[in-house]
Amino acid sequence: MKIHEYQAKKIFSDYAIPVPAGAVAHSPEEAEKIARELPGPPWVVKAQIHAGGRGKGGGVRVTDTVEGVAETAKAMLGMTLVTPQTGPQGKAVRKVLVEEGLSIRKEYYIGVTVDRGGQCPVMIASAEGGMEIETLAATQPEKIIREAIDVGVGFCGFQARNLAFRLGLDPTMIRAATALFSRLYNVFESLDCSMVEVNPLVTTQDGRILALDAKIDLDDNALYRHKDLVALDDPDEKDALERRAGKYRLNYIRLDGDVGIMVNGAGLAMATMDLIQQAGARPANFLDVGGGATTEMVTKGFEIILADPNVRGILINIFGGILRCDVLANGVVEAARHVDIGVPVVVRLDGTNVEEGRRILATSGLEFLVADSMADAAEKVRGLKAD
Repeated sequence: MKIHEYQAKKIFSDYAIPVPAGAVAHSPEEAEKIARELPGPPWVVKAQIHAGGRGKGGGVRVTDTVEGVAETAKAMLGMTLVTPQTGPQGKAVRKVLVEEGLSIRKEYYIGVTVDRGGQCPVMIASAEGGMEIETLAATQPEKIIREAIDVGVGFCGFQARNLAFRLGLDPTMIRAATALFSRLYNVFESLDCSMVEVNPLVTTQDGRILALDAKIDLDDNALYRHKDLVALDDPDEKDALERRAGKYRLNYIRLDGDVGIMVNGAGLAMATMDLIQQAGARPANFLDVGGGATTEMVTKGFEIILADPNVRGILINIFGGILRCDVLANGVVEAARHVDIGVPVVVRLDGTNVEEGRRILATSGLEFLVADSMADAAEKVRGLKAD
């Protein structure tokens, strides 16, 4: 689960990580009032959306007057902000963060995430703050500093000092920096985060070190242990179909293709997406109904796929294990009887109760393109492309 920058900074403050003074505003008048109570000039107005690269799209602006803060907030609120991470459709700005401006000496990057290969958390740092870390890692990997963390031991003091010295921080800031790094890992560990990032981390002309930006991604699977954090979720930042799928505990991600898919299992989903690509089409979504799906969940999943106007064909690819093929077939038939399909549906079933599942489809009185194998499914998807 992603949260907004202002929410992440509130968490940082709770963990004694220094951040600029500021508050969130939902109107120009509120933004001006906040600016009058903050140190300044200058002041910074930052659009609050779940995407990076906001500055490149005009979502971060500096102004020297409180009237300018109000004008900037008025221009931002309601705008559709397009950044490299939003895609061309952009995201609507519904709130802005107003902060004190700082006299910055140097920008750095610091973050904590999970190293899948090393099977451990890793703290990543760079003296090239403000840049996208993925781009930097690809073009100048030697500028990336890593400290792997043993979860049984925790983030050690010597690791924090190693990062601080390798970043080339002024010796007078080493103690403050190492404390900040340790607290950052404490946020990551205590809140079951998948990623905590500060880009940029800055030092100022008056000798402070602060998190100028803040990004926290929370592990959805651990939210049951942090019920207070669930309230930080902003449904307006999610795709409408993804919100709808979440109500039925469906793993759905909307994509930009035209062939909808329904599968049971993430691995099978990835294979199915590859199959669609190889057939010359593009997947319109990722939808994993899971091993414990009910007829209702399958029905709702089918309805959600069809609610995407870009979908011109559907591939249902199910291996019956925990989710039996007859349950899937009943769900598909139930959905088809309540929704105007209007597009061809390819169904490939195998596994538990496969013959019963195929019988249900065959006797439903509805038209399905039933595939005997993955290869046959690929051919039928290729046929959809030809249409």
